[in-house]
Amino acid sequence: MAQNKTKPTNKNPLEFIDAIPNEGLKKDARIVMKKMEKITGHKPVMWGPAIIGFGHFILTYESGRETELPLISFSPRKQQLVLYILNNSENQKELLKKLGKHSTGKVCLYIKKLSDINIDVLEEIIDSSFKKAIQR
Repeated sequence: MAQNKTKPTNKNPLEFIDAIPNEGLKKDARIVMKKMEKITGHKPVMWGPAIIGFGHFILTYESGRETELPLISFSPRKQQLVLYILNNSENQKELLKKLGKHSTGKVCLYIKKLSDINIDVLEEIIDSSFKKAIQR
């Protein structure tokens, strides 16, 4: 049976962020990390080589296979921040309309720089995602 490749590690999230060569992305990653920590009450943990997660839960597939995942997480990628926080709720859809310049995937919110968005709306989106995640 396949194993989940993205698991919690002992790597320090601050050291990971400090190694980012793009100063703007590094600053934005620190801000997002602090906001997620404040909202969740969980310390940041590295998941695999490039994801910073907060809290965790066990996902059980229909097959019975189980995997551990962070409740919410993000990754400062080369070109943008990727926040793994979308849950397709009506509340989030309305908030995304107010967020500013961004794009989305199924569960991903992509932001090139925090100065392009309304940070208060981002906090609301993170908060709504976390509240929904802990209801699992």
